[in-house]
Amino acid sequence: MLMQYLYHKNSGRESITLKDSDYKYIVRVRRHKINEIIHLRNLKDNILYSYKIIDITKKEALLTLIDSRYLKIKAKKKLHIGWCVIEPKNIEKVLPILNEIGVSSISFIYCKRSQKSFRVDLKRLEKILLNSSQQSGRSSLMRLEIIDSLEEFLKLYPNTNLLNFSNNYILSKDIESIVIGCEGGFTQKEISLFNSKNIIGLNTPMILKSESAICAVTSNILL
Repeated sequence: MLMQYLYHKNSGRESITLKDSDYKYIVRVRRHKINEIIHLRNLKDNILYSYKIIDITKKEALLTLIDSRYLKIKAKKKLHIGWCVIEPKNIEKVLPILNEIGVSSISFIYCKRSQKSFRVDLKRLEKILLNSSQQSGRSSLMRLEIIDSLEEFLKLYPNTNLLNFSNNYILSKDIESIVIGCEGGFTQKEISLFNSKNIIGLNTPMILKSESAICAVTSNILL
């Protein structure tokens, strides 16, 4: 998939100098030349900035701003996911998919059956999101946070739903926030924290892994 834009925190300035990995990607990989136009975003203001390459040296490329336009690219509705922490490498594999589908935010929760040795590296995940957004065209960055327990999560987001075994299927509800379990699911105590009407299920006889469940849920709600 071709890059839709390049992320640069200073997008919007009259001139920008590309260095290091940005320079290598634009000049060495994409082989852009002097006088060509490239698009940049800062992922804060929903504006697509157009820059002309006016000079290229052995280590830098100098750009000048020639145009800008408001272009907001996002899902039609907001969806907040509470995701009980699983192995980080599996989170990293699925995160770009969730970003492309349009998930607004993810709270990583240390539920009872989450392995405490798993450490979520938010800076690493943000880099993955930046790359995914550049490819998909998404104009704002997904919000990420870490929460110590499901009880603490519910204090912050009391009107959320729980994905579990239920005949109250997901397509029957207008969902803005939902919690997805880790391997092994939820304890009975955790399930009891939710009102039964907010416990919903997927219409399938299969047992889904956490990664599969979160992709199925987000696709059902957002696509």
